[in-house]
Amino acid sequence: MSADDEDIIEVLGNKYNPEILDAAGEPKSAQELSDQLDVPIATCYRRINELENTELLELHDRPLSDEHRRIKVYRRCVDGVNVTFRDGLTVELEERSEVKNKLDDVWRTMTDG
Repeated sequence: MSADDEDIIEVLGNKYNPEILDAAGEPKSAQELSDQLDVPIATCYRRINELENTELLELHDRPLSDEHRRIKVYRRCVDGVNVTFRDGLTVELEERSEVKNKLDDVWRTMTDG
């Protein structure tokens, strides 16, 4: 088992991280994730940082808010995490497809206009 596998399992075991990943199937800001999941905003930022460090979540965009400030919008990088215990612990990541990424971009463009 690599250190990366250990890091991923540790991060996924932290409270709120699986829920944040699930909710970030579509691009969302930290505030949107905090509100949707009822996670304190400071905790939400810490969890986002953990998920970014293990490359499970990425900064997707920095659009202007209604108040004309740049906000960070995050999206998960994976559609699945498979953990197996046969022949030792292994972690396999199912990365998001380019099709889903492009659909997100098209949807965002349509809703911004």
